[in-house]
Amino acid sequence: MYLAKIKVTYKPSVLDPQGEVIKSALHRLDYETVEQVVQGKYFEVKLTASDLEAAKQLIESMSEALLINQNTETYDYTVEEVEG
Repeated sequence: MYLAKIKVTYKPSVLDPQGEVIKSALHRLDYETVEQVVQGKYFEVKLTASDLEAAKQLIESMSEALLINQNTETYDYTVEEVEG
């Protein structure tokens, strides 16, 4: 069994409105040194696969099919083998 940890964020060229709101709120709370806030999504997926490469292919396929909006978001992931 494998555990994938998937982090989804906006592409650098896309404005992150929630990140901007959070940054503004932090500035109002006197955290003026905050330069940027990136808000995103995080998923943990446990799956069965024949090997690590097969698990990675499954994660990439499901991320691109459902977990991200390919026009505005990008993703990064790690996969590790875990016990059932």
